Amino acid sequence: MKDLLYAIAAGLVEDKSAIKIVEDEPDAEGVIVFHLSVAPDDMGRVIGKQGRIAKALRTIMRAGAAKSDLKVSVTIE
Repeated sequence: MKDLLYAIAAGLVEDKSAIKIVEDEPDAEGVIVFHLSVAPDDMGRVIGKQGRIAKALRTIMRAGAAKSDLKVSVTIE
């Protein structure tokens, strides 16, 4: 799942070296939280207008996790 998130983020940003992904352990409900951070200049590209790209990124991650019977959440920092 971490590789999928990195691949999506790398396609959106210009500074690929600034991509950092931190994966938390599953919480009580079994949800794994991924913390995505990018360069400040690329933040707008990852969030998109009215958060549309961020919402699509979270949807893709949830769909990929569902195939493995996992629950994921993505926070953009």
